[in-house]
Amino acid sequence: MSDTPAARPLEGDAALVRAVGTLALTAAVMNVIVGGGIFRMPAALATQMGPAAPLALLAGALAIVPVALCFAAIGSRTQATGGPYTYLTAVFGPFAGFIAGALMWISNLASSAGVADGLSAQVAALAPQFKEPTMRAALLTGVYLALFALNAFGVKLGARAIAALATLKLTPLVLLALAGLWFAGDGQVSFSFADVPSLSALGASMVLVMFAYSGMETALVPSGELRDPARNVPRATLAAILLVVLLYLGLQIAGQRLIGPALATSGVPLADTAGALWAPGRTLLLLTACVSMTGFMMGNLLGTSRLVFALGRDGYLPRAFGRVSATHRVPLVALVAHAGIAWALALVGNFDKLTLISGGAICLMYGCVAVAAWRAQARDLRDMPASRNAPFVLPGGPLVPLVALVAMVAIVTTLKRDEWQAIGIALALLVAIYAVLRATRRDRGE
Repeated sequence: MSDTPAARPLEGDAALVRAVGTLALTAAVMNVIVGGGIFRMPAALATQMGPAAPLALLAGALAIVPVALCFAAIGSRTQATGGPYTYLTAVFGPFAGFIAGALMWISNLASSAGVADGLSAQVAALAPQFKEPTMRAALLTGVYLALFALNAFGVKLGARAIAALATLKLTPLVLLALAGLWFAGDGQVSFSFADVPSLSALGASMVLVMFAYSGMETALVPSGELRDPARNVPRATLAAILLVVLLYLGLQIAGQRLIGPALATSGVPLADTAGALWAPGRTLLLLTACVSMTGFMMGNLLGTSRLVFALGRDGYLPRAFGRVSATHRVPLVALVAHAGIAWALALVGNFDKLTLISGGAICLMYGCVAVAAWRAQARDLRDMPASRNAPFVLPGGPLVPLVALVAMVAIVTTLKRDEWQAIGIALALLVAIYAVLRATRRDRGE
């Protein structure tokens, strides 16, 4: 058999198509971040923080921006698909990389299934027949099949679908934030720390805010399909984070001004805020929630399937996970695995249970990425042979990673006992899986 490109197995990053630029990556990051959390967060923040709820968003921004800078720095120094898995592997070795990758997959499976459950609830609010279990199962099956199909026909189509979904869901949210700020109501908004109910309330709010701000790690997994990551990763990451912070702050203030104390007791806070401005706006925001959650699931599937691809590429999963289809150059086995498991979890789970591990695991992962970014910059790691641009350099040396790490440690100390137990059990299982896989690879002589 000849060793022509057509005859070689379609394995590894060389088989992927580099088709995602700055604009598409910015849309992907925003699309994953602005998922299901924003449609529940304003009410929860108002309950915990009262008029001072916007302070939690600002505090969260102070925590997430240094993390985004760390992602931009280390993401501009490597071009292999895998996101945090690749970053930690490049800096600290395969064990750290595997733990980061496996934790991220578990977290993303739970978040995809949890948002799918939220999506079914939104649809049921519009069409009550979907409350019936059979109809709910049919809805979730159809959604996952559609998302799989969009991803299976190539990264360009998947990226375009994500950009379209991001535009459809972000436009009503931006308009709601602007209109709510313009047509101020009687609700109170405070930026004074004297109005913070307690430090425990602020800590609990920060966990929620960090969950709502999370998502960049999933969107950055397909680094093997980015055009010039050294330039595009820093630009897209920072632009998306800053835009999301402004959007969330505007929506929180709009809700507090327009519906006041009723925001804390609302089951659909953004829809009720829109209804206060314009009666049909409530239905419009319910539809927006459906689009938003679908967009989140789309970005989750695109990014996480590439993480599973990377684990297969490096031998931590069967090699089939690290291969791509001949026609559209996408990792079909990885897509099937992630979509199939998330679909099964969505059928039997609910939002609260499925997201139990997610918040703490994300913060722990962010802390690891911060340390990896500092180490990569200190070593001047440059896994970017094809790039013509220098990597993004963090100002102040270790200062930004230190701020990010301290912020993540402070946040995880507010986790409840059952959340720590869940994370501990997951980590123990992952270490056992790693040991088995390592032994298997040693037996194969790899």
